[in-house]
Amino acid sequence: MEAYNKVMIVGILLIIANAMLLVNGQSLCHMTKQGLKACAPYVSGDNSVNGQKPSDVCCSAIAKADLQCLCRYKDSGLLSFYGIDPNQAMELPVNCKLMDNFHC
Repeated sequence: MEAYNKVMIVGILLIIANAMLLVNGQSLCHMTKQGLKACAPYVSGDNSVNGQKPSDVCCSAIAKADLQCLCRYKDSGLLSFYGIDPNQAMELPVNCKLMDNFHC
């Protein structure tokens, strides 16, 4: 139980730190708030965009992103907190045709 509490505290601190960065116009792994917003429909299970190529704004943001940095968040729970499906997020570089395959 104590270990769970520590993990939750660290998770909450990560969320707060990342939110503060984005509010202040900073970026998360070289993705701006605008880039994250542009990609949101393609990673949140939004059925209205199923099968569609991500927008040019989203793909431009992914092209500039530090993908290995983003991989650190894949299993952190932070993505789920924001309603992001990690599997869909990891498909963005391929769906944007930036590379043939991508794995963290």
